[in-house]
Amino acid sequence: MKRNRKTYRFSAINIKSAVATRFRSFSKKTAKSHTETLIAVMDFFEWHGFVPTDRMDQSVLQEIIKNQKLTETSIKRTEASIAIIRDIEITQTKPTNAILEALLEQKVKQEKPRVEPPSSKQETPIEISVPKIRYEHLQDKLKMLQRESQYLIENTTLIKPAFGKPYLRLDITEGELENYKRTLKNL
Repeated sequence: MKRNRKTYRFSAINIKSAVATRFRSFSKKTAKSHTETLIAVMDFFEWHGFVPTDRMDQSVLQEIIKNQKLTETSIKRTEASIAIIRDIEITQTKPTNAILEALLEQKVKQEKPRVEPPSSKQETPIEISVPKIRYEHLQDKLKMLQRESQYLIENTTLIKPAFGKPYLRLDITEGELENYKRTLKNL
């Protein structure tokens, strides 16, 4: 039967018994094993650039000054980014928004107004203005549809057969029918 144990290669280090006792109590507070504690301590010193033989106050002071310079640099970069974003907003976003709002307002003016329930207070009726060119174009379309519809009505006859239901017969050519369909589709 094999046991599920991890096997490690150990190495012996000679240290004073008082230091070993102190390290064991420190290790119990920080990590599961002595190895993990020692790795964490070494990583800390390497990461921060401290050397244990140096005086700690000088190393910490140098680290604080270095972090302060990095903080000042990052603040300057952030302020520059904010200035760039504000410039983009002023020169690009606001004019684009103004154009979109103008287009939307024009679209709203062209749409039919909503029917609101009458209120007890007398209000003046809302006037809708349509551009003159659009009005004339709509008038032309209306006249054309009236002519086409009148032509279809004139060329339609009611047929009452002896057997079956009465039906309408359209007396136009196939080309005229296609032309009428195309006209309706293009409106």
